[in-house]
Amino acid sequence: MRSRLTLAMVAFGTTAALAGVLWMAARPTEGQTPLAGQFPPYEPPRLADGRPDLNGVWQAFTTANWDLQDHEAQPGPHPELMGAYGAGPAGQGIVEGNEIPYQPWALAKKKQNFEKRMAVDVSDDETWHDTGDPELKCYLPGVPRATYMPFPFHIVQGAGPEPYILIAYEFTSATRIIRMNWTQEAPTDSWMGWSRGRWDNDTLVVDVTGQRAETWFDRAGNFHSDALHVVERYTPISPYHLMYEATIEDPKVFTRPWTIRMPLYRRMEPNVQLLEFKCVPFTEELLFGPFTKKQDKPGGVR
Repeated sequence: MRSRLTLAMVAFGTTAALAGVLWMAARPTEGQTPLAGQFPPYEPPRLADGRPDLNGVWQAFTTANWDLQDHEAQPGPHPELMGAYGAGPAGQGIVEGNEIPYQPWALAKKKQNFEKRMAVDVSDDETWHDTGDPELKCYLPGVPRATYMPFPFHIVQGAGPEPYILIAYEFTSATRIIRMNWTQEAPTDSWMGWSRGRWDNDTLVVDVTGQRAETWFDRAGNFHSDALHVVERYTPISPYHLMYEATIEDPKVFTRPWTIRMPLYRRMEPNVQLLEFKCVPFTEELLFGPFTKKQDKPGGVR
């Protein structure tokens, strides 16, 4: 018994010491940014033009698509039929400070969105986007939501004079082009917005405007208006990780800008590639079933 107790005390002491070392290592020193304090210096691989090489398939392992903020596990929309299928996992939020600074009217709207997240109405072209999670209806997810959906995405970056970076997403086969060092404004609003990029040392900074108002941030009903302005930062911190940050500004909905932060993980499977998730066929009955003329034919075929 004494030897077991001694071993347990040694193990506990070793664990505590290691935890203390890691905690001290993670603390930012004076003059350091929080990011610099959390991770050791890293020199990323570079392309021929000297820029960090971000090429690869990446994925966020977070539950932010269910809710950007801290959240408990929740049953699905129809637990009486599906049991645990469709249930939402518990998760830690990715919002800095865990607070989304809604204006009072907008907070009420967010709660209403959640209550009506499974509702659809395509009977009126002027209001059919007003209810239901856009993800439910297979709409393009917008930025930043495309980044933390439970699907991988591919960054395609070349060296040389071509001033573009492509990001291809598995969900709905969405894509967007980052136009490097451009000053032109968005010609029109679109589901994935207008992305203009620049380099800040080794960090890719992307300014995103011109997004449609209909996209949401998550399944919890967090939303924005057509005044949404997102500034993303992709920083390589190891051969296998990017730190992703997005500062969100929308004076029509929020009282101040706010920031989300999470790591992105490089997918390392042999021959890893994006697969298809074309969800339009999954939503046709949900959206248009009431308007589809169904007529029984001989033999039971419709």
